[in-house]
Amino acid sequence: MYSKYFTEEHNAFRQSFRDFLQKEAVPHIERWEETGQIDREIFQKMGEMGYFGLYYPEKYGGLDLDFFYTVIFLEEMQRINSGGFAAAMWVQAFLGAQHLLKEGDERIKEKYLVPTLTGEKIGCLGITEPFGGSDVAGMRTTAVKEGDHYIINGSKTFITNGVYSDYLVVAAKTDPDAKGKGISIFVMDRETPGISATKLNKLGWRASDTGEIGFDNVRVPVENLMGEEGKGFAYIMQHFALERLIMGINAHARAEYALEYTAQYMRDRQAFGKSLDKFQALRHKMSDMLSEVEMAKCFNYNIAEELDKGLYPVKEASMSKLVSTKIADEVIYQCLQYLGGYGYIEEYPLARMWRDSRLGPIGGGTSEIMREIIAKMELDGKDYKPAAK
Repeated sequence: MYSKYFTEEHNAFRQSFRDFLQKEAVPHIERWEETGQIDREIFQKMGEMGYFGLYYPEKYGGLDLDFFYTVIFLEEMQRINSGGFAAAMWVQAFLGAQHLLKEGDERIKEKYLVPTLTGEKIGCLGITEPFGGSDVAGMRTTAVKEGDHYIINGSKTFITNGVYSDYLVVAAKTDPDAKGKGISIFVMDRETPGISATKLNKLGWRASDTGEIGFDNVRVPVENLMGEEGKGFAYIMQHFALERLIMGINAHARAEYALEYTAQYMRDRQAFGKSLDKFQALRHKMSDMLSEVEMAKCFNYNIAEELDKGLYPVKEASMSKLVSTKIADEVIYQCLQYLGGYGYIEEYPLARMWRDSRLGPIGGGTSEIMREIIAKMELDGKDYKPAAK
């Protein structure tokens, strides 16, 4: 039924990427999970294979492929059971890089975007703040223009790739009195004086480095402003639809893998003289979960198709993140229960998967924020539009 979205070329790509991950990533996952640091070499290998540039123009080293190659990229990374590794890779491919592509001038694209797609430079996106959370318009980080530089002060937190990245795409207020309209976007090199980073110890996504970043009188050249001053809020909102769909796709893929693993465990595990898959209560609950994940998956594919056509599915992407992450949380919790005591043991995949999955309803905008966006559009008639070019 998925032939509507995936061609033979897509399927061949899926198999080759699956093979790549098994060879280049899987042997190192346990070490990365333990150390909280992913080898730079895997970024370079991913870049060499073109995986970071699937959705980008050939002009900047991308492959200019349809978005369903990215869907495969996201789904397959969930199958190796390291939410932190997957996050580090898709953050590299999409979060800061999308701002570089859409708002950066040609100099910025050549200096930062091109080496991002090759994996030579690692990037991160700094929006969330310690006292702000999902309140983007309420950010406190400031950028004051002095001559040919902006002086940036403030802090960001929960930043994936925030400690080991080579550059940062950062949102700051150039007009503190203008609320959301006073935000601007900058790119800055990691070694710029005044930037500090502290690594955070997390429940899940343990392979990725997540940091709290401080800015103490950081001098950023005026030419490192991206887009127009004061339009940063619109730029951020524009890219959130993509990020939230990514989170939704991650969720359905994560839940699908959990169900596959659990179904095989049920076939193999004997209790009271028969395998677990023969117990009606377990079979019927499994049927419910399979149905929910399948519905989320089909919905996400439909949104991906809209995005690929250049549409702007803010409401649908918000729904995707809200519902898919909720389903994944519930499904993985239940799958862990099916494994009994083994589900609670780290040598089995469900323990890590459950921890990693819990970030789904939090990161990239909480479920509460998703509900409010949907309510504003459906109940208040609000219409979110792309930032004017």
